[in-house]
Amino acid sequence: MFGLTAGEGTNAIDLLKKDHEDVEQLFDQFEDAKEDDNDEMRAALASSICSALTVHAQIEEELFYPAMRKVAELGDLIDEAAVEHQSLKDLIAQVEGMRPGDDLFDAKVKVLSEYVKHHVKEEEGEIFPEAKDSDIDLDALGRKLAARKAELAGEPGVMPPPARKASAATKRRPRASSRAKTASRRTAKKSGE
Repeated sequence: MFGLTAGEGTNAIDLLKKDHEDVEQLFDQFEDAKEDDNDEMRAALASSICSALTVHAQIEEELFYPAMRKVAELGDLIDEAAVEHQSLKDLIAQVEGMRPGDDLFDAKVKVLSEYVKHHVKEEEGEIFPEAKDSDIDLDALGRKLAARKAELAGEPGVMPPPARKASAATKRRPRASSRAKTASRRTAKKSGE
């Protein structure tokens, strides 16, 4: 699974940094698949990237950012991070509705990568050092993050998260139906020609 899990006994900063490293590797693999012109691999990697970022953003928004709001110096940075998350979620939703070969697919994955790099730089360079200097129990917070991440990732033996209404920007459409719609439009287009 993406990043560290509850059983690995880590603190919040270590868990989030591991997630950052893991998603960077996925972006690198996507670029390699792009160079190899491997559409199937690009589709799978884009899906993995979107899933990993969605889970990561959710655990930060639900647990990490609220805890960091207790650190007076971090208020503005947490607000900025929340706005960046919304931009990332919007782009993730766009990528999830696309396939390799669609106009701007590769460009959107590239821009997503650039947004993530910027976001990671700010978190690791500004937020994490303040968090380490605070009196927040980062080990306890890390256990909560890992447990919630396991829930969201659907690990075996973990109860699924309670059903919630998702905003339009975060709703995930099943890949199969998206592909079926695209195939249906192509068939209809060919029939009409």
